[in-house]
Amino acid sequence: MVSNFDETIHSPNRLRICAALSAARQVEFATLEQGLGVSKSLLSKQLKVLIDAGYVTLERKPQPFGRPRTWVGLTPAGRKAYRNHVAALRKIIEEN
Repeated sequence: MVSNFDETIHSPNRLRICAALSAARQVEFATLEQGLGVSKSLLSKQLKVLIDAGYVTLERKPQPFGRPRTWVGLTPAGRKAYRNHVAALRKIIEEN
């Protein structure tokens, strides 16, 4: 296997999550859910895998009105792993 290929990130939903998060410092959970077109439970399960790997953090932020919102972001290790994984995918494509 190509070095830097990351099995944790490679799952289609987790790859899409990392791609979406790579474009911003943090993304609100509901925005991520809607943008990816996935259910709340699927997103939560996939985020748990990424959190356990040290790639993603969750932060609940209070709102002046209404319930607190959950924000999702890549950790520095997560950003690096995502960039390395994308580079590994490009290398695979170029070799074939």
